[in-house]
Amino acid sequence: MDYAFRQVDVFGTTPFSGNPVAVILDAEGLTTAQMQDVSDWTNLSECTFVLAPSQEGADYRVRIFAGRTERPFAGHPTLGTAAAWADAGGVPASEGVIVQQCAAGLVEVRATEGDYAFAAPPSTRGGDLTSEEHATLVAFLGVDEADVVATQWVDNGPGWVAALLRDAEAVLAVEPRPEAYDDVIAVGVAGLHPVGAEADVEVRGLFSFVPGGPVIEDPITGSLNASLAQWFTSSGRLSAPYVARQGTAIGRSGRVEVTEADGDLWIAGRTTIRVSGTIAI
Repeated sequence: MDYAFRQVDVFGTTPFSGNPVAVILDAEGLTTAQMQDVSDWTNLSECTFVLAPSQEGADYRVRIFAGRTERPFAGHPTLGTAAAWADAGGVPASEGVIVQQCAAGLVEVRATEGDYAFAAPPSTRGGDLTSEEHATLVAFLGVDEADVVATQWVDNGPGWVAALLRDAEAVLAVEPRPEAYDDVIAVGVAGLHPVGAEADVEVRGLFSFVPGGPVIEDPITGSLNASLAQWFTSSGRLSAPYVARQGTAIGRSGRVEVTEADGDLWIAGRTTIRVSGTIAI
């Protein structure tokens, strides 16, 4: 069968500089195995499948896959899915607010002049690392202990653990050492830019899906920026609004805008449909 398909460029500052996500619309009837096969085949960091909502107040339900692994929540797929759903004719029940149902719960998404923004969901795991976890993280990053300002669990679905380094230059200089971990990982690393720079903070998102295996760097990561925003603002290190830059280390140009409204932190970025058509499954 043919299913409506969109590929969306999220958080990029110029065409094709953001993080792409594949979106399969009206995916009713597809099995989990089929979704895994399609997601794996797209060879993108994430692929989403839009279904009818099963929870009151939701406009649609989404299942999010990273390869064959299903995620309860992910940031740029949330924005890309909302944009694809609206592009395909979706109309939210409440004007101006799209409510997405995912495994992590209901997530609000708003659109303004080509940008989409989601309300940062609550973390599922926060707090300080143990001394052993901290030492392993520092070893993975290959940095001196003196360059580490703080470490923290900042997980809102993908399993994020994060380190704040002395500055943005230290972040860009990180060369990860995957042999330090004997588990799959989702590591965020951040550092502040000097006052007056074009961005306030530099961010990198590092994954390894095989213990000790190759590290994959995500171009621009909405979920990580959401949980970092909660950490930085609650600890007084930054206050919203601020701008995060990500992707520089791998030649991308990602920009994430963090604002605060209605008691929530909102994670926003340019969201553009790049491919529109059908996919045969």
